[in-house]
Amino acid sequence: MDDRLNQRRKVLRAAGAAAMLAAPSWAWSQGAYPNRPIKILVPFPPGNTIDIMARMLQIPMAASLGQSIVVENIGGAGGRIGTAAIVRANPDGYTIGAGQSGTLWVQPHTTKDPSYDVTKDLTRIALTVRNFNVLVRNNNTPFNNLAEMIAWSRSNPGKLTYGSNGEGGFPHLWFEEMAKLAGIKFTYVPYKGAAQVATDLISGQIMVAGDGVSAMVPYINNNQMKLLAVTNEARVSQFPDAPAIAESLPGFAANGDFGYVGPAKMQPEHVRVLNKAINDAIMSSEGQARLPG
Repeated sequence: MDDRLNQRRKVLRAAGAAAMLAAPSWAWSQGAYPNRPIKILVPFPPGNTIDIMARMLQIPMAASLGQSIVVENIGGAGGRIGTAAIVRANPDGYTIGAGQSGTLWVQPHTTKDPSYDVTKDLTRIALTVRNFNVLVRNNNTPFNNLAEMIAWSRSNPGKLTYGSNGEGGFPHLWFEEMAKLAGIKFTYVPYKGAAQVATDLISGQIMVAGDGVSAMVPYINNNQMKLLAVTNEARVSQFPDAPAIAESLPGFAANGDFGYVGPAKMQPEHVRVLNKAINDAIMSSEGQARLPG
């Protein structure tokens, strides 16, 4: 925990320093900010990992800023609809968005025309968490662990059904890479968000699924689904008995980043205020208790 906390602090200090360098010397002379509630757009339905992350920091962020924080979900198209809404928002600092690896890194390379350019149309505000995904199965599959899943899939080409939160998204692509390394074929089932993925996995409509750990851990802990493996490069303290996929497929790793972005042309002083509030929220006792270790 200490190592992860120290690493997170280093990332936050670096992000904060970048925001401070971006702010001109007259930044604090432009009037009080914020002086009304701030809206956070989440480009996925409720229950998705990025939604959980945003809500984990909602209360400590509000305390730091002295204003209410409102979370609004805009799901669909693997996060592209909600991200486009962030791009179109007024850059006055009162509407920002939750960002993650899939929408900011993956989608621009897997979508022919996402309608926005993440390198030009968004303002980077803060990095909050770097985390791993989980590979889970329903309780009635004919395999019990990752090695058995791979062996069964090789014997039954295309019969393995895998679900995740949108075609071309981060969980979809890392499973494609894993399947390629393992030499297996599968049938992909796309969903709008993690909540729908979990519902169909639990009911047996799909066999396995992948998503961020925060979205799936309640179901894992309640024994509604079984954890097969983590995408981290090594085992994690949260699930010490769960193997890393790399144990079966050497060199495999897939970790996701979560953070906050805003529309282009936000005022640097607003970015600085938000960056500090997000950093303070993460390092607060409430933030540390809520965020996954």
